[in-house]
Amino acid sequence: MKRHMPVRAAVAAGIAVVVAGTVTVGVGVAAPERYHGPRAVKPGEKEIAGLFDQWNAGLRTGDPEKVAARYAPDAVLLPTASPRIRTDRAGIVDYFEHFLQKKPVGEKVTSVINVLDANSAIDAGLYRFHVTDPATGEKSAIDARYTYEYEKRGGTWLIVNHHSSVLPAEG
Repeated sequence: MKRHMPVRAAVAAGIAVVVAGTVTVGVGVAAPERYHGPRAVKPGEKEIAGLFDQWNAGLRTGDPEKVAARYAPDAVLLPTASPRIRTDRAGIVDYFEHFLQKKPVGEKVTSVINVLDANSAIDAGLYRFHVTDPATGEKSAIDARYTYEYEKRGGTWLIVNHHSSVLPAEG
């Protein structure tokens, strides 16, 4: 009987190691959920709505670099006043260099915010831009529809996809 006792002890010790290893691995896998999983704290609609206000404040600076800084490096911009899709920072800056000459000021008309999780949200709706023709000084308004897709990266909310198009006439 004494010969079998060390085998039983070895088996029990082996099971304990496997169980401890499984628990340790389980903790390592589950930990990221605290920050990105279902228990992470979602932002409120007010916080997401404020992102447009920050973008609009960037427009008022007249600095295309400041506006472009609101976009992720891999963002896609389908702009209101250009047929070209902008998929990099240089393209986004180029668009705003031209658009900002009109001194745009945006105002939301209707907004529908969808908070997807702690790090992503969508704001879609209708907005109006008040612009000034740089050649004539004439002021006008452009009604458009929009979609902003936001992602929180490195603790900062960035635009990853922005679509804006002139509002079509009702038909």
